[in-house]
Amino acid sequence: MNPVESMEANPTSPPPASAGGRTTARIARTSAGDAHTRELIARLVDVSQRGLPRMFDRDERIFVHCLRRDAAGTIAPEGQSLRYSAIVLLGARWLDDDQQRALFAGETAREFASRALAHARDTDDLGDASLCAWAAFELGHPDAARALERALALESKQASPFTVELAWLVSALAAAPGSSREGTARRIAHRLLEGFSAHARVFPHRVGEPRPGFRAHVACFADQVYPIQALSRLHRRYGADRGLDAASLCAAQICEVQGEGGQWWWHYDARTGAVVEGYPVYSVHQDAMAPMCLLDLEEAGGPSFGDAIRRGLQWMAEAPEIGRSLIDDAESVIWRKVARIGPNKSMRAVRAAASRVREDLRLRFLDPAFPPRAVDWESRPYHPGWVLHTWLNES
Repeated sequence: MNPVESMEANPTSPPPASAGGRTTARIARTSAGDAHTRELIARLVDVSQRGLPRMFDRDERIFVHCLRRDAAGTIAPEGQSLRYSAIVLLGARWLDDDQQRALFAGETAREFASRALAHARDTDDLGDASLCAWAAFELGHPDAARALERALALESKQASPFTVELAWLVSALAAAPGSSREGTARRIAHRLLEGFSAHARVFPHRVGEPRPGFRAHVACFADQVYPIQALSRLHRRYGADRGLDAASLCAAQICEVQGEGGQWWWHYDARTGAVVEGYPVYSVHQDAMAPMCLLDLEEAGGPSFGDAIRRGLQWMAEAPEIGRSLIDDAESVIWRKVARIGPNKSMRAVRAAASRVREDLRLRFLDPAFPPRAVDWESRPYHPGWVLHTWLNES
């Protein structure tokens, strides 16, 4: 059974009229009087809130890595993830205590944060430590500073950190109370900005010395989102710096190359800013990560990209590649992505290698052989976490 047929066999329910009747300034501003957009956001929030409890491992008291649906239609959890747990905390803090307890098997977000922070004490993962510190600061947890120190210790040892993880550390520092962290925050932000190309208007995959390989020049959408968010948050917290200019340029670039159907494309050439390969298109980019960073940018005093946000959201209502939505109301999940049919990651590898040889070489003649019709029947808890954080955020 192909993906579209499988989705037809498991039709979704009609969208709810509202997500508990709650409307935030972000929802109101984004919907701009359009009832369809408002209802779509409410649907996303509702599915996210209902779906998170099944992603929680009650025995281990941590969120799973993903839910995966097999060929028979059975949905089962796989793995565990500290970083996804931290992202859920960032979203869950906007819910009331009873709603939080439904997510964390009887605990509030602040209580569950103690468990996440215990895991973070000895982690060797900069991203995990940074996200835990960020969530803990937002929740006012007394152990937040300890998690931050762990993240800073890990950052100091990395010659070429991942852009995403460095951006999360900047966001954590921007959330720290008081003013004693300002110097450190600006130092880390400066390191993040060292990788930014004002010519290409995008961030690289890693900061520091470029690594060898046929895809060393390739950066992904996440490499753009989290720096835009972090630099916007830092500017809003501490004021004038060049970070907001870089965030604005990067936001303009990803919006300029956005797909006709509202798609936020996946791989970019860090040398030019051009799209190397668009697919897969991830649902979390469409309904959470792109709106999240662009709204943070606007709220920090940067430009508004409301039209691009709305176009991205409409892809969630009906992805033109498959003629359906990835929102599954009946199962309370949002499926992960629409990808090309064919060997896993083959087109991305081929186009990365081709563009390495010549910047404008894309091998467009391959598109008909690898059409974007495959659905990834997987859902990860960071997706509903970011949905809640994006749309319920009232800071």
